[in-house]
Amino acid sequence: MKLKIRKGATVQVVAGAEKGKKGTVMDVNPHKMVVRVQGIRIQTHFDKKEGLLKKEGYIHYSNLKLVDAPASQNKTAAKSKAKSKKA
Repeated sequence: MKLKIRKGATVQVVAGAEKGKKGTVMDVNPHKMVVRVQGIRIQTHFDKKEGLLKKEGYIHYSNLKLVDAPASQNKTAAKSKAKSKKA
C-alpha cells in the first residue's frame, strides 16, 4: 500500500494521547506503515555515553491526518494540472 504521507509534510494526530497536536514528518517506514513526527510521542532512551536521550517514537499512519503536503508534492500536482488544461 502506498502512503500519501511523505517526509516534510505537516500532519495532525486524530487519535491517541497526542490527539490534536500538529507536527512535521521526520521519517516514514512504508513497510510497517508507521511515521515519526517531530514533537509527537516523545520517548526517553538511556545511552551509556550520553545518558538520558529524548526522541520521537513512531505512530501508525491511520492515527494521522495530512494537513499540508511538502512543497515537492504541491509542485508536481500543479504541473499536472497545468498540462491537463493545455490539452
